[in-house]
Amino acid sequence: MGSWPQFGVPVGLVLGYLALQIFEPLHPYWGWRIPFLLSIVMAAVGLYIRLGILETPVFAKVMKENKVERVPVKEVLVKNWREIVLSALLRTGQQAPFYIFTVFILTYATTALGFEASDVYTYVIVAGLVSLVTVPFWGYISDLVGRRHLYIVGAALMVVWSFVYWPLLDTRVPALVFLAIVLAAPIHDIQYGPQATFIAESFTGRLRYSGASLGYQLASLTAGGPAPLIAVWLYATYKSSFAIAVYMAICAAISVVAAWALKDRSQQDYAIEYDDPKATS
Repeated sequence: MGSWPQFGVPVGLVLGYLALQIFEPLHPYWGWRIPFLLSIVMAAVGLYIRLGILETPVFAKVMKENKVERVPVKEVLVKNWREIVLSALLRTGQQAPFYIFTVFILTYATTALGFEASDVYTYVIVAGLVSLVTVPFWGYISDLVGRRHLYIVGAALMVVWSFVYWPLLDTRVPALVFLAIVLAAPIHDIQYGPQATFIAESFTGRLRYSGASLGYQLASLTAGGPAPLIAVWLYATYKSSFAIAVYMAICAAISVVAAWALKDRSQQDYAIEYDDPKATS
């Protein structure tokens, strides 16, 4: 169930690039602004859902027992700073490659490889459609084998894939470029499917929202956001995609270490107070 919020990312990816394909040809300057403005509708839908959604059973139990923290951010920073840092590092090998696979690829494929933007949009849309299946699939598999084991496998595969992805792109053969972009999705999703649950299970119920949010969003600042800019700089500096492959592999290796260091609680009761010595004994 924790993989379903992640499911929203490929949905947004597919809708976003479909909108670009439809509206961008209308005008080179303002065409892309139409779907940007239409996203206000999606924000309204999200707000409507959020206002009507119930609290989780775990947090409802916390409220019933009057264990709600008055300043949860302060408490989680004191008690779970290690889990926050590891959660951010855990996402490094997923976030950085994801933004390269879905954002930097548009620039690289059109300028360095000479592909039409509309073709690259189509390739990324197909990759997004694949993720609609593989995100919940890998989430389900993590229920069977454990979050940590699956995550380590996914991050390790990303290390290897980093040195396969770019040579496939650099062939400039449309079929191989398509294959590289589409196969990146299920490999990336081995980490992404179980990720939200893996992080959430690292925090007790009364601190979960604050702790998971801090760790999850910190990675957007340190890994996701800068990734396309770093990729542009690496390519401009070294004139080779190999430098980007090394960067991606390092990010994925960081995730391997972080996943190994983060405790796997996938087989424990969600209601357990993990900071209670009796619960962790």
